[in-house]
Amino acid sequence: MARYLLKRLLLAVVTLWILATIVFVIVNVLPGNVGRQILGGFASEKSVQDYNHRIGTDKPLLDQYGTAMKNLFTLDFGKSYSQPKVDVTTILKKDLFRSAKLAILALVITVPLGIFAGRFAARRKDRLADRAIVMTGLATSSIPEFVTAALLSYLLCIKFKVFHVYADPPAGTSIIGQFRYLFLPAVAMVIVYFGYIARMTRAGVINALDADYTRTATMKGLSNTRVMNRHIMRNALAPTITVIGVQIGYLFGGIVGVERVFNYHGIGLEMLTAIKNHDIPVLQAAVLMIGIIYMLSTLAADLLIAYLNPRVLMEVKR
Repeated sequence: MARYLLKRLLLAVVTLWILATIVFVIVNVLPGNVGRQILGGFASEKSVQDYNHRIGTDKPLLDQYGTAMKNLFTLDFGKSYSQPKVDVTTILKKDLFRSAKLAILALVITVPLGIFAGRFAARRKDRLADRAIVMTGLATSSIPEFVTAALLSYLLCIKFKVFHVYADPPAGTSIIGQFRYLFLPAVAMVIVYFGYIARMTRAGVINALDADYTRTATMKGLSNTRVMNRHIMRNALAPTITVIGVQIGYLFGGIVGVERVFNYHGIGLEMLTAIKNHDIPVLQAAVLMIGIIYMLSTLAADLLIAYLNPRVLMEVKR
């Protein structure tokens, strides 16, 4: 296990370096002058040049790349271009915490619901309930989350006024009050991701039901509940856990449409703002943070799979 974990961590470091390099290349290919973008069109050319010199964007690309790599491994991303007196980490900490609250709420709803629905459908394969769950999952998964968010916002916030239009709760709001603000954006994501988890669980359970170890456990006289929980689900959940691990990273950075609809300033919306303002340090740090979250979530998913099914580690050692 320790060797496997060390190998994954080293691979994560290399992946982060590649990701940081790609982000550096992309932001430097983008057209526009950073100083002019920040100071505006009426600023003098000398002011623009002085600003670019102060933030270091007039240096050779290799020097800028070296600084970016140093910032990556020291986790010191400097000051924001659009907010020169504020550290990048100070900006992103708040946004990351907001995204985490929304992502965790969406996962708490989606994961049990999707696993239960997939297990229920698998036990009733090719029946009406099975087909209804599969078709519902396919239909909801094909709708982009920002479309679902816009429809929910119009119906439940504007027309019937059941929920708040803005998902960002005021300071001092209680936990129950925050839940009321965040529930509708979370539902918009649940509708989209429910189908993925339900279908993966269904497929895994169907395969496990036909496996030899299931027939052996049944012939030993074990109850259906024990066979399902101890043998079938432990083996059937591996693909589902993999999907959940991948979706965790996406929930943090890929839900900018939902954040935009509900005016919820998470890390996704912060990246969009950084792109508009040409705020390269904020953009680079946000992408790297999401990359770290993505790798940690997939690593945790792999370790959980190995715990549920130790044969996975044996196959890796080979």
